[in-house]
Amino acid sequence: MFSEILALLLVVTGATQAEASLIQNQVDVLPRMDAPAPFNPSLFKDLTVSRGLEYHYYAAPADTASGKPTLLFLHGFPSTFYDWRHQVSFFQEKGYGLIVPDMLGYGGTARPLDPQSYASSLISKDIVDILDAEKIDQAIVVGHDWGSKIAARLANYFPERFHAFGFLDVGYVAPIIFAAPFNDSMAASKAFLGYENYGFFDYLARNGTDQDIVDHTDSFWDIWFINDTVKTITEFSPFGALEAFLKNNTRVATGDFITPEDRAFQIEFFNQNGWAAPVNWYKVIVGDVEREDNKGIPEENALLQKPVFYGSASRDYFALAAISFEFTIASMGSNGTLTTREYNTGHWVQLQAKDEVNRDLLQWIEGL
Repeated sequence: MFSEILALLLVVTGATQAEASLIQNQVDVLPRMDAPAPFNPSLFKDLTVSRGLEYHYYAAPADTASGKPTLLFLHGFPSTFYDWRHQVSFFQEKGYGLIVPDMLGYGGTARPLDPQSYASSLISKDIVDILDAEKIDQAIVVGHDWGSKIAARLANYFPERFHAFGFLDVGYVAPIIFAAPFNDSMAASKAFLGYENYGFFDYLARNGTDQDIVDHTDSFWDIWFINDTVKTITEFSPFGALEAFLKNNTRVATGDFITPEDRAFQIEFFNQNGWAAPVNWYKVIVGDVEREDNKGIPEENALLQKPVFYGSASRDYFALAAISFEFTIASMGSNGTLTTREYNTGHWVQLQAKDEVNRDLLQWIEGL
C-alpha cells in the first residue's frame, strides 16, 4: 500500500512551461495596513535579507524571565501573516516569542515575478536571515500549506537552527514527493482516488490565472474557504474544475471560521498587490524549479531527527491526511519523535480548530 501511496503523491514537476520573466528583486511595497488585534502594530518589522529581497514580519519577543522559546509560524496560499491570528493571541499571552512573516510574494514582503526566486532553498535561507536578525539561535517552526513545505526545507537545510518542527494539514513534504513529472503524478492520483487531488495546481500555474482571480474574486474566496469540503472533489481539485468554477461565477457557502471582517481584511491585502507573485508557489511545482532545487538537499538531512508534530485535517480532500501521514512517518529518523493529532476540519485547521490546535501545540511544546 505504501508504494501505491508513494506513486500517487509524487506531486510535482514536469517541465511543462518555460518561465522567462526577469526577476524583480523588489516591487512596490504594500502600503502598511493597521493589523487588527491580537497583532501589535509596533511589532512589525522589515528586513532586507541576504539576497536583497525585503521581508515584512511580526516579531514579538519572548518573556526572557520564563525562558520560553520563539515560535516561527509560516503561512501558505492564499494567505498572509493574518492566518496565524488565533495562535498569536494564544501564545503571545503565554510569553512565547513569535516570528510571523508574510511569505515571499505576499503582503508587505517582496513580490518577485520570476519563479526561480521561489526555490525552497532560497526562501529557507531568507527565513534563517530573519532568525539571525532577531538573534534567535533556535526556534520551533510550525507551517501550514506551503508553509509546511518551507518548514520541511528548514529541516533539510538548517536542522541545527530548530528545536522541533510542526506541520498543520500538510505533513512533512519529503524531497521525493517532487521527483516525478506533475502530469504523471496526477494520472496516478486519478487512478487511485478517482480524481486529480492536486489538479488545480495546473490552473494556478498558468499565465493569466492571476487576472482570472481578480475578475472572479467572490468565487475564488468562496471555494478556498468552502464549508462543504466534499464539493472540492468535483468543484476544485480535478483538472479544469477550479477554472470552470471561477469563470462561471459559481458561489458556495463558506465556513463560519472566516468572518466577513476576516475576508475583507485578506482581500484588501491582495487587491493592493494582485496575484502574479503568489501563484509562483505553484509554478515552481508544475515546472522544474522545485525538482532541481531539491537536488541540493544533503542526503543525511532527508530524515527528521528532531521532534515533529503533525496535525491532520480529516475533511481536506486534496491534502489528504492519510498520505501526508505516510510520508511523515516514513521520514522519521532514528532520533526523531512524532506526535500526531487529527482534527475534524477542512484545509484550514488553525482557523477551524483553533482552540484544539492551540491546546495540542502547547502540550507538545511544553513536553519538548
